[in-house]
Amino acid sequence: MELSDILRPEAVKVMGTATSKKRLFQELGDMVAASHGIDGAAAFAALQERENLGPTGVGHGVALPHARIEGINEVIGAFIRVEKPFDFDAVDKQPVDLIFALFAPEGSGVEHLKALALVSRTMRDSAVCGKLRANGDATTLHALLTESQNTQAA
Repeated sequence: MELSDILRPEAVKVMGTATSKKRLFQELGDMVAASHGIDGAAAFAALQERENLGPTGVGHGVALPHARIEGINEVIGAFIRVEKPFDFDAVDKQPVDLIFALFAPEGSGVEHLKALALVSRTMRDSAVCGKLRANGDATTLHALLTESQNTQAA
């Protein structure tokens, strides 16, 4: 599994600000609806439900919201870079500006975990995060995310 299998170029976005997790989750739902043709409201609700179990802000300005939803048959992702970091109830209490969301099929197990591990490894790389923060173009962000894994694998 590679990030290029999960993340389509049209599912990458730069936002000026995000006023709340709820607004961010709505945006992520809209993005996967547009890029993958799935129910955006269901994606939003699944993210909200998962977040109620515990915050997905993993620290160092990174959040990895994830959820299982009906109507898809593969793991899909969406990435948002927020220009003005905001409170996400992250484990380190730091504001978040890099958000990589994952959506998995309702019955998936191992594939969801593999994708989450892959995204987590990528987003823990401080060099990758630095490059993501230094760029404001969605196409460039997609290239950085999908190429970073290929470089790491080499």
